[in-house]
Amino acid sequence: MQAIVMTGTGGPEVLVAREVPEPRPRVGEVLIRSAAVPVLFPETLLRSGAFPLPVEGPLVFGTQAVGVVVEVGDGVDAGLIGQRVLVASDSFGTYAEFVCAPAESAVAVPEGLSSVEAAAVAMSGSVALPLLETARLTGTETVVIEVGATGVGGYLTQLAKEFGAARVIATAGGTAKMRRARELGADEVVDHSDAAWPQRLREILGGTTVDVVFDSLGGESASALLDLMTPLRGRMLSYGWLSGAPAQVTAMDLIGRGLTLIGCAGPEWLAGVARARGAVLDRAATGSVTVLTDRVLPLAQASEAHRVIGERLTMGTVVLRPDGIAE
Repeated sequence: MQAIVMTGTGGPEVLVAREVPEPRPRVGEVLIRSAAVPVLFPETLLRSGAFPLPVEGPLVFGTQAVGVVVEVGDGVDAGLIGQRVLVASDSFGTYAEFVCAPAESAVAVPEGLSSVEAAAVAMSGSVALPLLETARLTGTETVVIEVGATGVGGYLTQLAKEFGAARVIATAGGTAKMRRARELGADEVVDHSDAAWPQRLREILGGTTVDVVFDSLGGESASALLDLMTPLRGRMLSYGWLSGAPAQVTAMDLIGRGLTLIGCAGPEWLAGVARARGAVLDRAATGSVTVLTDRVLPLAQASEAHRVIGERLTMGTVVLRPDGIAE
């Protein structure tokens, strides 16, 4: 079968299309014929070496895929065969025509939702829902959503008012993404490609304060927002560091202002994200969220997918399709 092998850490060129043996499901696993494979931002960091790989390479890369179950391992309900599912794998192996993954990770894809749409929405949407639930918005609050036009931020922007935001201010990089954030529901948008964007946010607030910050940029900008947040009840949910470093915020920074920083990471957090996958697929199927797909590429062009993501050229998820798959 065709698969994408990560030959080492480095640039996108380390992802190479090769013929490899078809996997067989072990105990507790399903085997799917893959129809759509999302290319996820965290995967680009693992490929680059920014984070250590949990398994040794070279290896078939990728962590999620959508397809039809064609075989099951011992201990798995044979009734899954023939079902279209989303699967996830902590041990990689999803950039391939056939994918083995734990049966417990399999989530049914609703009728009316294409495999490409399911692949595109699953990760970012399933992070957005727990973030919004954790924020506990009251219906009267102002929120700032960083990177609010694409990825997790794009779904936060779409859903924030449903979950209780009164005013949504998004950040986005450049004119096109600022326009997209407004289309998705932001009341105001700040261009975070300008290093002085926190000052621009201060001007937009006009003396009011921010109650909740969904922080995916991290770095120094996080500390620059603290004086714009509502004393005693302001909270920052930190779930990413696109700037290259986590939020540069100390305990004293928070204590002195009566603010809360919530770290959205770790095993318990990831378990909640996994539990949200079914809900976000249902929302996409019913149209209560708009699926943000940037482009669909052949599986063999995985390195190109990583390149455009790394250069911040995308407006949604890039999805890979194995050869010969049509829907």
